Parts: sequence; C-alpha cells; structure tokens
Amino acid sequence: MLDGVTLRNVGPLEDVQWSKLGSVNLVIGENGTGKTFLLKSIYSALRTIEEYKRGDDQRTASEILADKLYWTFQPDKIGDLVTKDSDQSLRFSFSVDGKDFWYEFGRDTTRKISHLENHVPPRSSNSIFLPAKEVLSLHQNILKSRDQDKAFGFDDTYLDLARALQLSPQGGKNYKEFARSRESLQHMLDGKVVFDDKSKRWVFKRGNQKFPIGVTSEGTKKIAILDTLLGNRYLDLQSVVFIDEPEAALHPSAISQLLDIIASLAKRGIQFFLASHSYFVVKKLYLIAAQQDLSIPVLSATDGGWTQTDLKEGLTSNPILDESIRLYEQEVDMALQ
Repeated sequence: MLDGVTLRNVGPLEDVQWSKLGSVNLVIGENGTGKTFLLKSIYSALRTIEEYKRGDDQRTASEILADKLYWTFQPDKIGDLVTKDSDQSLRFSFSVDGKDFWYEFGRDTTRKISHLENHVPPRSSNSIFLPAKEVLSLHQNILKSRDQDKAFGFDDTYLDLARALQLSPQGGKNYKEFARSRESLQHMLDGKVVFDDKSKRWVFKRGNQKFPIGVTSEGTKKIAILDTLLGNRYLDLQSVVFIDEPEAALHPSAISQLLDIIASLAKRGIQFFLASHSYFVVKKLYLIAAQQDLSIPVLSATDGGWTQTDLKEGLTSNPILDESIRLYEQEVDMALQ
C-alpha cells in the first residue's frame, strides 16, 4: 500500500504532507481546493511505476512519468504544473510499502524530467481512477479522441478507464469478496450493465430487457463501472482505486451501500483514495470507522492549509461538517420559532 505522500508546489498544492495512509483514505474540501489535483498527482506517479518495465515498453520511468503528467493534466508544458508565482521547484514524493519514489522539476521543464529517483519495485497490479463524470456513454468517443486523434480533451484518467473497461469478463473462481461485492452492486442496480458486441455499446440489462446506456441514471453507470472492473479482473487485491466524488449522482442510501462495499474490498487488500465534499460520505465513513475499528485517514482543506485527522478518532471540525452543522442549527431555529 501507499504509506505516505508529500507535495511541494504542485499546482494549487503548495505544501501537503499526508502520512500513515490506510486502506481507505479521504480528501475533503470545498470546490477549487485541489482535491482532484491531489488524487491525479498520486495516480500519475503510481501508474508510472505500474507501466515501467511492463510488456515491451522500453521507456524510462522518467519518460513514462512525463507523458503521464502531460496527458493527465494537459498543460502546454509540464513546467506549468509548478505552483503559480512560486520560485521553487515542484517536488512530489510517496512511499509504497516503505520504498520511496520522488521527482522534481522546475517551471521551464517541457517534456523531460531530469530529477527522478525510484526505489519501488515494478507493480503487476493495476490502479484506476474513477472520475466524477460518467464514462460509459462516452466510451468509444474517449478511445477515438485519444488513440486515433491524439487530441486533448479526455485526460489519461478517462483513457486508462476506457481501456480497462474493454477487457472481457472472466469466468471461473474469483476472490469471494469480489463476488459478494458484485452481487451487492448488481442488487443496487436491479440489473447489470454489459457491453453489447453487436451494437458496440454499453447497455443496461434487466431480465430479458435491454436499455440504451444513455437512458440510465448517472449513478447506475458509476456503480456499473466498479462492477465491470471487478468482473473482468482488471482489479486485484493489490490494486489502488481513486474515486473522485463517489457521491456524484447517487442518493444517500446508494452512497451508504457503495461505501460499505468499498470498506469490504479495502479489508481484503484494495486501497482506496476518495475525494469528496459530501457530508453523507464523511458521516458514513465515520460510522464505518467506528463500527469496524478501522483507521480512515482524512486530509482536510481549511483556510489555514491542509490538516490530517483520522475518522477512527472521531469527527473533527472542517468546512464540510461546519456548514452541515450550520444548516442543521438554522433548521432547528426555524422549527422553534
């Protein structure tokens, strides 16, 4: 698992240190604080390690990382990722099972990263990033835009996910936790989402009926993506899953069920990083931490910077919870008037 991460002058993240990471990790903050930027930064570095020395890829780790940063953040040059108005270099580091990976570059960097050091062994497992926006309806457009047209628009998190979804489902025995989780996900869907080979499109199946994916809800598509990645075994017990706004397009009951599934998969080995600004997500994860005696490290964006807490120790003050409490108190005052 990832043990800790440090970012200096990485876009909007001037100074972030997040240590003692767990199987489920949460980043919370208001819009524009850099939650997604943080998750994409970690994902880009981890995917670099996973792609390095895999298959026939002859690129160096530095070349892979430069491409990953370029196509994930899509700047004119990767030096533009350095925090605006900073006269210091961008520096990123993390550790995986106690082994360090770090890189550094300045504002003038175009596509070559000269300072990179890696002590993390190549990984056979896959990490994946689930963006807030749905992907299934745009699946073929994403592949054409990037694989054929080589155009900006859909970043690498979308491309990696679209390619992962292309893998066919596999039969035979699987991890029992995956099987139980897939049953729960399909129960939430009241059906399942599959790729139709004839139409080359995703469809929603309920019994003998098929429905175009475009008429299904955004929440259904999100749940179906996780179900598909478990079913085609793109994910295994050493995978790392990044989810941007797991609450998007889901009602509170579905959020609760999805987080229960995430906690179950995390107990078996998958590591999760979630970015959210939802009170329901924070509250549900707090209950999971308390009920299962599970450490859930939280990185909170506040006016004074970033603070680290743990939901196992209780709910602590942060802008998301403070606003929820303020609205509750306002409701109580109205009821008493």
